[in-house]
Amino acid sequence: MNAHLANQLGHCKTLPTLPAIAIKIIELANDPDINLDDMCKYIMLDPALSAKILKMANSPLYKSRRSASNIRQAISILGTHTVIVIALSFSLTNTFIRNPVKNNTVIDNTQFWRRAIASALACRTLGEKLGLQFLDDLFLAGLLQDIGILAYMAIAPEEYGPVYTSTNDHDTLLMNERQSLGSGHDEVGYALLKQWHIPDHIALSCIASHYQPGSHQSISTPNLYSCTTVSRYLAEYFLTPHKPENLSNLIRYARTWLDINSETLLEVFNSITDRLSSMEDLFEITFNSSSEIAQILDEAKELLALQTVTKVKELEEKTQHDGLTGAMNRNFFDEKIQCEFHLSIQHHLPLTIVMIDIDHFKKINDTYGHIAGDNILTSFSQVIVKQIREGDFFCRYGGEEFVLILPGTPLAAARTITHRLKDTITARALKTDDGTEIRITASFGVASCLKDKHHHFGTPIDLIKAADSALLVAKKAGRNCIVEWNQR
Repeated sequence: MNAHLANQLGHCKTLPTLPAIAIKIIELANDPDINLDDMCKYIMLDPALSAKILKMANSPLYKSRRSASNIRQAISILGTHTVIVIALSFSLTNTFIRNPVKNNTVIDNTQFWRRAIASALACRTLGEKLGLQFLDDLFLAGLLQDIGILAYMAIAPEEYGPVYTSTNDHDTLLMNERQSLGSGHDEVGYALLKQWHIPDHIALSCIASHYQPGSHQSISTPNLYSCTTVSRYLAEYFLTPHKPENLSNLIRYARTWLDINSETLLEVFNSITDRLSSMEDLFEITFNSSSEIAQILDEAKELLALQTVTKVKELEEKTQHDGLTGAMNRNFFDEKIQCEFHLSIQHHLPLTIVMIDIDHFKKINDTYGHIAGDNILTSFSQVIVKQIREGDFFCRYGGEEFVLILPGTPLAAARTITHRLKDTITARALKTDDGTEIRITASFGVASCLKDKHHHFGTPIDLIKAADSALLVAKKAGRNCIVEWNQR
């Protein structure tokens, strides 16, 4: 995390103050010599917390053959470590629910904690299904993995508000945070938990649970962090099942991180729904009505039963392609350029992008109608896709503007490709559905990430702006031409 954000976090006055009992519990969590008597003494200072721990000991989550009638019995049944983790979960959640972050006008605090508690339950249930031993740590890690979102809102409300509202997609939010503010909420969350002296293996879940599959940090065997990663997508689907990409994401991440299939996921769903009422009672928060939960479970059963690797791929491809033209869509571009840019920087590889704009497209719509215009956009995309190489990415940027990502391609090679595309477009008449032939031209703006062994750009957005600037020059120069960005 950059030094400016770290300083803001260290002096933040708008985050809720941890209650004395939470501070003491954290001290106990870091004390290897804690005993049952000390635990009882501190827990019993908070009657509400004592009541919750007693409820937890007797809940379906622990399936104990004995019932606890007092806090000493509850601690004896659960164990000191479990009670510490449970107490910390309740104390932190209660603090933030009752005392929302000040100056927060964009984050629904109740919905945030509803999702956090669902993630916590999902994380613990996944660990239980996979035979892991640290189930209570899983619960706390799942609960706190996105705490950095609230911390960001507390330390930089004016800057963070527009970034948070720019997308409903969690992974895109993380990318936008890094691009706009220099750090993601994963880093901010880790820093906050370390500031609170939360045990390091729990604090690290903020960062480790946000790695992407295929990165060098990816984990091949199930552990605390891989379960935490998948729990977020499980909770996301459970709370918003109407989005098809949520199921695709869940299945993909479950296979990648935990090597579990749809059948196992369905068993996890069943376990979660069996325990939801207990979570609602313990945390005093409502998830869904009984009928909604039943409907979600029925839909999950049906969808998961239909899912195969092929089906998942088809669903992923559908969400990555533009519905009209078949080109990759804007979300795909935003993610891909971020990835390719960092690979270029890390491995000193060339990277070129080409912004392409169909000339006078408004005139086509005005003359032939919008249906004909749509036909031209589709035909134009097909022409481009046939001309580019495998490994290049052609994306619709917006309207009649497209962008071509050329990984590993220096400016000289990109120049050859771009001139070939321009000549092909100019020479070919495109047909509409009714057979009308329309000739078009296009303008091109080219920017290369690595030129003369030097990187010109600090961020992906700088590279995009350079290509867009070159495209603007091409338009002003009369269109139907190629302009390469040059550092002045």
